[in-house]
Amino acid sequence: MSLKAQLQDDMKSAMRTRDKERLAVIRMLMAAVKQREVDDREELADGDVLAVVEKMVKQRRDAEQQYRDANRPELADAEAAEIAVLENYLPTQLSEAEIDQAIENAIAESQAESMRDMGKVMGVLKPRLQGQADMAVVSQRLKARLQ
Repeated sequence: MSLKAQLQDDMKSAMRTRDKERLAVIRMLMAAVKQREVDDREELADGDVLAVVEKMVKQRRDAEQQYRDANRPELADAEAAEIAVLENYLPTQLSEAEIDQAIENAIAESQAESMRDMGKVMGVLKPRLQGQADMAVVSQRLKARLQ
């Protein structure tokens, strides 16, 4: 089942169970997917839908941190609840050891030797790890490894 079809089914399920919070998050996600489809003038594949979900999770995490810094726990908790719903659509996250192994494999595959080769290695890693790891963390770990 495609990710969009799963979203549709989950939206119907949330409507039936009258789960307003979950329904609102799924509708927001569906709207973001639809907006991206309209902007790009093409049907999104699962990888593209996954990228939309990742972007929304990242936005919510940033907002949650800002609310916590501003001493607004009620708003931070609302963002955390949205993150919990959105994370259901992401694949399981890789451990640090699995990320390090993927980095080592990509370095060997691209024959990277220095920081100049970071772009090549990231080009190999991004499609493999999309949705399974925060690419900012992967980039930091790769940078540390190449230095």
